[in-house]
Amino acid sequence: MVQHVGDLKAGRAAQVPTYDFARYCRLAATETAEPRPAIIVEGILIFVDAALRRMMDVKVFVDADADTRLIRRLQRDMAERGRTVQSVIDQYMSTVKPMHLEFVEPSKRYADIIVPQGGHNAVAIDMLLTLIRSMSAKTA
Repeated sequence: MVQHVGDLKAGRAAQVPTYDFARYCRLAATETAEPRPAIIVEGILIFVDAALRRMMDVKVFVDADADTRLIRRLQRDMAERGRTVQSVIDQYMSTVKPMHLEFVEPSKRYADIIVPQGGHNAVAIDMLLTLIRSMSAKTA
């Protein structure tokens, strides 16, 4: 990912891997990401890697409470990945929750901005839009 973001920031396209969530494996196929004036990198572990953090102009952590995260995972994994309620709960308790507590939650300290309430925080969204517009105007 560090190489891909570096390529995009340098104005070069990147061949981004694809992943099959139903089978838990990376696919041979890739997708081409073209460079753009603004690059948004998203994911639950993006602040864990120091090299990747150094490449970011603004680091935003979108926070949601544990209940919301679990319900979203249940809905998504059952609808999109054909999983049962029990399989989602088992994975959540054995892997997802412990890894969140060990890696994701502590990575908040690297964020420039922490947005509570996820996408339902209108004030934070307006603030981020203003920041992005300001940064875009400086590069135009």
